[in-house]
Amino acid sequence: MYYVLQVAPGMENQTEILIKEQVRKSTYGSCFHPLRHMRKKFHGEWKDLYEKLLPGYVFITSDSVKELYQELRRVPKLTKLLGKDEESFAALCEKDVTWLERMMGTAYDRRRYVQNESGRESGVDAGEKDGLDYAVSVGLSQVVVEQDTVAILSGPLKDMTGKIRKIHLHKRIAEVEADFMGRKTVIYLGIEIVEKKREPVR
Repeated sequence: MYYVLQVAPGMENQTEILIKEQVRKSTYGSCFHPLRHMRKKFHGEWKDLYEKLLPGYVFITSDSVKELYQELRRVPKLTKLLGKDEESFAALCEKDVTWLERMMGTAYDRRRYVQNESGRESGVDAGEKDGLDYAVSVGLSQVVVEQDTVAILSGPLKDMTGKIRKIHLHKRIAEVEADFMGRKTVIYLGIEIVEKKREPVR
């Protein structure tokens, strides 16, 4: 089951480190905040970057939520345990779990070699330099552009046509409306143009 911790923006990494140091590993499975894979142009060259997908939220999985809750109460700087009652806190609903796992991919690798959030290249497994075990990243969606039409070949945007508000080709960003944790929000996902077709010259 997935549970959600709401933390102060910028405290996602620190929260995960505190949990790793102070919470018994037997009470939870994984603890992460998903990143989004983006491509941005610096000095005329496209660079791969990883940014927070949902700033202010840390996700944790557990099959022993009461024990986990008691452990988390001892961790400082946790702003809010979402869905908390007197003895526990509520799991993400099935719809939200489906959305989250779809964003991450059904077979996402929690130990990918990626750049960290400052853009520096990591020579070890993602997150390890910051004291974390792994990083979860939402990959790029591959698209083909033909005149004014954009076709999505693969990635998290596949089959999400109705949720895409706008695609900024020059910035390699898709603007997507998401219904997550009971509210609508706009998230930004990275795209990769694998082919650009133009109208044939006559």
